[in-house]
Amino acid sequence: MVDDEVDVTELLSYHLRQRGYEVRSLNDSRLALEIARQFRPELIVLDIMMPDFSGLQVCRLIRADSSLKEVPIIFLSAKTEEGDRIDGFESGADDYVCKPFSPKELMLRVSAILKRRGEADDAKILEVNGIRMDVEHHRVEVEAEAIELTATEFRLLKLLLEERGKVQTRETLLLKVWNYENDIETRTVDTHMRRLREKLGNEASWLETVRGVGYRLVESR
Repeated sequence: MVDDEVDVTELLSYHLRQRGYEVRSLNDSRLALEIARQFRPELIVLDIMMPDFSGLQVCRLIRADSSLKEVPIIFLSAKTEEGDRIDGFESGADDYVCKPFSPKELMLRVSAILKRRGEADDAKILEVNGIRMDVEHHRVEVEAEAIELTATEFRLLKLLLEERGKVQTRETLLLKVWNYENDIETRTVDTHMRRLREKLGNEASWLETVRGVGYRLVESR
Protein backbone atom coordinates (compact mmCIF):
# COMPACT_ATOMS: atom_id res chain seq x y z
CA MET A 1 0.00 0.00 0.00
CA VAL A 2 1.36 3.42 -0.99
CA ASP A 3 -0.18 6.70 0.24
CA ASP A 4 1.53 9.86 1.46
CA GLU A 5 -1.14 10.27 4.17
CA VAL A 6 -0.04 8.35 7.27
CA ASP A 7 -3.57 8.17 8.69
CA VAL A 8 -4.79 6.46 5.51
CA THR A 9 -2.07 3.80 5.50
CA GLU A 10 -2.58 3.17 9.22
CA LEU A 11 -6.35 2.82 8.82
CA LEU A 12 -6.14 0.46 5.87
CA SER A 13 -3.29 -1.55 7.37
CA TYR A 14 -5.44 -2.13 10.45
CA HIS A 15 -8.46 -3.32 8.46
CA LEU A 16 -6.38 -5.54 6.16
CA ARG A 17 -4.51 -7.15 9.05
CA GLN A 18 -7.82 -7.75 10.83
CA ARG A 19 -8.77 -9.88 7.82
CA GLY A 20 -5.55 -11.85 7.91
CA TYR A 21 -3.58 -10.08 5.19
CA GLU A 22 0.14 -9.40 5.49
CA VAL A 23 0.66 -5.70 4.78
CA ARG A 24 3.54 -3.45 3.76
CA SER A 25 2.73 0.27 3.78
CA LEU A 26 4.71 3.21 2.42
CA ASN A 27 4.30 6.97 2.61
CA ASP A 28 7.07 7.68 0.09
CA SER A 29 6.22 6.82 -3.51
CA ARG A 30 9.90 6.89 -4.50
CA LEU A 31 10.40 3.59 -2.68
CA ALA A 32 7.33 1.86 -4.09
CA LEU A 33 8.93 -0.07 -6.95
CA GLU A 34 11.92 -1.22 -4.90
CA ILE A 35 9.78 -2.46 -2.00
CA ALA A 36 7.30 -4.13 -4.36
CA ARG A 37 10.14 -6.08 -5.98
CA GLN A 38 11.28 -7.26 -2.55
CA PHE A 39 7.84 -8.00 -1.11
CA ARG A 40 6.20 -9.46 -4.25
CA PRO A 41 2.65 -8.43 -3.26
CA GLU A 42 -0.56 -10.16 -4.26
CA LEU A 43 -2.20 -6.74 -4.70
CA ILE A 44 -1.19 -3.06 -4.52
CA VAL A 45 -3.33 -0.17 -3.21
CA LEU A 46 -1.96 3.06 -4.63
CA ASP A 47 -2.77 6.72 -4.04
CA ILE A 48 -2.60 8.99 -7.09
CA MET A 49 -1.75 12.45 -5.79
CA MET A 50 1.63 12.05 -4.10
CA PRO A 51 4.80 14.19 -4.14
CA ASP A 52 7.84 13.13 -6.20
CA PHE A 53 6.13 10.28 -8.08
CA SER A 54 2.39 10.25 -8.72
CA GLY A 55 0.41 7.04 -8.47
CA LEU A 56 0.00 7.05 -12.24
CA GLN A 57 3.77 7.10 -12.69
CA VAL A 58 4.27 4.32 -10.14
CA CYS A 59 1.55 2.24 -11.83
CA ARG A 60 3.24 2.54 -15.22
CA LEU A 61 6.59 1.53 -13.71
CA ILE A 62 4.99 -1.53 -12.13
CA ARG A 63 3.31 -2.51 -15.39
CA ALA A 64 6.68 -2.22 -17.16
CA ASP A 65 8.41 -4.49 -14.62
CA SER A 66 8.49 -8.14 -15.71
CA SER A 67 8.21 -9.43 -12.14
CA LEU A 68 5.29 -7.19 -11.15
CA LYS A 69 3.31 -6.53 -14.33
CA GLU A 70 0.47 -8.93 -13.44
CA VAL A 71 -0.06 -7.69 -9.86
CA PRO A 72 -3.56 -6.14 -9.51
CA ILE A 73 -3.56 -2.43 -8.64
CA ILE A 74 -6.33 -0.49 -6.91
CA PHE A 75 -6.12 3.30 -7.13
CA LEU A 76 -7.26 5.28 -4.10
CA SER A 77 -7.75 8.93 -4.97
CA ALA A 78 -9.50 12.19 -4.17
CA LYS A 79 -9.67 12.82 -7.93
CA THR A 80 -13.25 11.86 -8.69
CA GLU A 81 -13.98 13.08 -12.24
CA GLU A 82 -14.68 10.57 -15.00
CA GLY A 83 -11.54 11.66 -16.84
CA ASP A 84 -9.46 10.93 -13.74
CA ARG A 85 -10.85 7.41 -13.55
CA ILE A 86 -10.21 6.85 -17.23
CA ASP A 87 -6.60 8.02 -16.79
CA GLY A 88 -6.25 5.57 -13.93
CA PHE A 89 -7.52 2.61 -15.90
CA GLU A 90 -5.48 3.59 -18.95
CA SER A 91 -2.31 3.60 -16.85
CA GLY A 92 -2.99 -0.04 -15.97
CA ALA A 93 -5.14 -0.05 -12.82
CA ASP A 94 -7.64 -2.82 -12.12
CA ASP A 95 -9.90 -0.74 -9.88
CA TYR A 96 -10.41 2.87 -8.80
CA VAL A 97 -11.81 3.93 -5.42
CA CYS A 98 -12.60 7.58 -4.67
CA LYS A 99 -11.80 9.33 -1.38
CA PRO A 100 -13.48 9.63 1.03
CA PHE A 101 -14.04 5.89 1.03
CA SER A 102 -15.60 3.18 3.14
CA PRO A 103 -12.94 0.81 4.55
CA LYS A 104 -15.52 -2.00 4.44
CA GLU A 105 -16.19 -1.40 0.74
CA LEU A 106 -12.47 -1.31 -0.03
CA MET A 107 -11.97 -4.60 1.84
CA LEU A 108 -14.72 -6.16 -0.28
CA ARG A 109 -13.05 -4.93 -3.45
CA VAL A 110 -9.69 -6.29 -2.33
CA SER A 111 -11.31 -9.64 -1.55
CA ALA A 112 -13.12 -9.75 -4.90
CA ILE A 113 -9.96 -9.05 -6.90
CA LEU A 114 -7.91 -11.64 -5.01
CA LYS A 115 -10.71 -14.20 -5.40
CA ARG A 116 -10.85 -13.68 -9.16
CA ARG A 117 -7.08 -13.89 -9.35
CA GLY A 118 -7.14 -17.27 -7.63
CA GLU A 119 -9.84 -18.76 -9.81
CA ALA A 120 -7.62 -20.08 -12.59
CA ASP A 121 -8.78 -23.18 -14.45
CA ASP A 122 -6.04 -25.82 -14.32
CA ALA A 123 -4.36 -26.67 -17.61
CA LYS A 124 -7.05 -24.93 -19.63
CA ILE A 125 -6.24 -23.79 -23.14
CA LEU A 126 -8.52 -21.37 -24.99
CA GLU A 127 -7.87 -20.80 -28.67
CA VAL A 128 -9.54 -18.90 -31.49
CA ASN A 129 -7.76 -18.51 -34.81
CA GLY A 130 -4.35 -16.96 -34.03
CA ILE A 131 -5.14 -16.20 -30.38
CA ARG A 132 -4.08 -18.83 -27.82
CA MET A 133 -4.51 -18.52 -24.05
CA ASP A 134 -2.95 -20.82 -21.46
CA VAL A 135 -5.09 -20.03 -18.41
CA GLU A 136 -3.04 -21.99 -15.88
CA HIS A 137 0.23 -20.26 -16.76
CA HIS A 138 -1.41 -16.89 -17.47
CA ARG A 139 0.11 -16.76 -20.96
CA VAL A 140 -1.31 -15.39 -24.20
CA GLU A 141 0.14 -15.87 -27.66
CA VAL A 142 -0.85 -14.11 -30.86
CA GLU A 143 0.33 -15.84 -34.01
CA ALA A 144 2.74 -17.89 -31.84
CA GLU A 145 4.28 -14.76 -30.27
CA ALA A 146 3.76 -14.09 -26.55
CA ILE A 147 2.10 -10.80 -25.63
CA GLU A 148 1.84 -9.09 -22.26
CA LEU A 149 -1.59 -8.34 -20.80
CA THR A 150 -2.59 -6.74 -17.52
CA ALA A 151 -4.68 -8.81 -15.12
CA THR A 152 -7.86 -7.02 -16.25
CA GLU A 153 -7.06 -7.41 -19.95
CA PHE A 154 -6.42 -11.11 -19.36
CA ARG A 155 -9.81 -11.60 -17.67
CA LEU A 156 -11.53 -9.62 -20.42
CA LEU A 157 -9.98 -11.70 -23.21
CA LYS A 158 -10.63 -14.94 -21.29
CA LEU A 159 -14.35 -14.15 -21.04
CA LEU A 160 -14.58 -13.28 -24.74
CA LEU A 161 -12.78 -16.51 -25.67
CA GLU A 162 -15.05 -18.58 -23.44
CA GLU A 163 -18.17 -16.89 -24.83
CA ARG A 164 -17.01 -16.78 -28.45
CA GLY A 165 -19.70 -15.86 -30.91
CA LYS A 166 -21.94 -14.39 -28.21
CA VAL A 167 -22.44 -10.66 -27.78
CA GLN A 168 -21.31 -9.43 -24.36
CA THR A 169 -22.93 -6.16 -23.32
CA ARG A 170 -20.82 -3.55 -21.58
CA GLU A 171 -22.89 -4.07 -18.45
CA THR A 172 -22.24 -7.82 -18.55
CA LEU A 173 -18.51 -7.23 -18.96
CA LEU A 174 -18.49 -4.81 -16.02
CA LEU A 175 -20.20 -7.42 -13.87
CA LYS A 176 -18.16 -10.46 -14.95
CA VAL A 177 -14.73 -8.86 -15.39
CA TRP A 178 -14.82 -6.05 -12.82
CA ASN A 179 -17.51 -7.59 -10.58
CA TYR A 180 -19.43 -4.29 -10.47
CA GLU A 181 -22.92 -3.56 -11.65
CA ASN A 182 -22.67 0.21 -11.97
CA ASP A 183 -19.75 1.51 -9.88
CA ILE A 184 -17.66 2.48 -12.88
CA GLU A 185 -18.59 3.92 -16.25
CA THR A 186 -19.20 1.63 -19.22
CA ARG A 187 -16.65 3.79 -21.03
CA THR A 188 -14.04 1.96 -18.95
CA VAL A 189 -14.87 -1.20 -20.93
CA ASP A 190 -14.24 0.64 -24.19
CA THR A 191 -10.88 1.90 -22.93
CA HIS A 192 -9.70 -1.60 -22.00
CA MET A 193 -11.04 -3.04 -25.24
CA ARG A 194 -9.10 -0.47 -27.25
CA ARG A 195 -5.89 -1.39 -25.44
CA LEU A 196 -6.57 -5.10 -25.86
CA ARG A 197 -7.07 -4.65 -29.59
CA GLU A 198 -3.77 -2.80 -29.86
CA LYS A 199 -1.98 -5.73 -28.23
CA LEU A 200 -3.74 -8.35 -30.38
CA GLY A 201 -2.53 -6.68 -33.58
CA ASN A 202 -3.93 -8.30 -36.73
CA GLU A 203 -5.92 -10.80 -34.67
CA ALA A 204 -7.95 -7.92 -33.23
CA SER A 205 -10.07 -8.14 -36.38
CA TRP A 206 -11.90 -11.08 -34.74
CA LEU A 207 -13.14 -8.72 -32.01
CA GLU A 208 -16.33 -7.10 -33.23
CA THR A 209 -18.06 -4.03 -31.83
CA VAL A 210 -21.84 -4.40 -31.79
CA ARG A 211 -22.90 -0.78 -31.93
CA GLY A 212 -24.90 0.36 -28.94
CA VAL A 213 -24.64 -3.05 -27.28
CA GLY A 214 -21.14 -4.38 -26.61
CA TYR A 215 -18.55 -6.76 -28.06
CA ARG A 216 -18.09 -10.30 -29.29
CA LEU A 217 -15.23 -12.50 -30.44
CA VAL A 218 -15.97 -14.39 -33.65
CA GLU A 219 -14.26 -17.46 -35.12
CA SER A 220 -15.24 -16.82 -38.74
CA ARG A 221 -16.89 -14.24 -40.93
